[in-house]
Amino acid sequence: MINTREIGTYGENIAIEYLLNKGYKFIAKNFRSKFGEIDIIVKEKDCICFVEVKTRYNKNFGFPSQSVSYNKQRRIKKTSLLFVNKEKLFNLNLRYDVVEVYLNYNDDSYIINHLENAF
Repeated sequence: MINTREIGTYGENIAIEYLLNKGYKFIAKNFRSKFGEIDIIVKEKDCICFVEVKTRYNKNFGFPSQSVSYNKQRRIKKTSLLFVNKEKLFNLNLRYDVVEVYLNYNDDSYIINHLENAF
């Protein structure tokens, strides 16, 4: 049986592939600070995008993006500012996205919903 961490990692890898195919430039994955973790960091033109990935098999517990609480958003934003300072990326705009990955129980197919400027 696959555990939730493996499902999350699988979803993150799908999201990275999706973003790269859309022309984003990969910067980092699973950046951690004392405040929390950012799943994916990518660049699009003059914008650094901090991406939270939510992977689900169904919507029984609501849309995946609904699980990104206000407190989680605050932790992501604090962590993103640490990343910007660490990497000295001061002249770029910041954006916070959510990528929802819906997996299919029956095969390897999936559906992606990319919410730009989610919070």
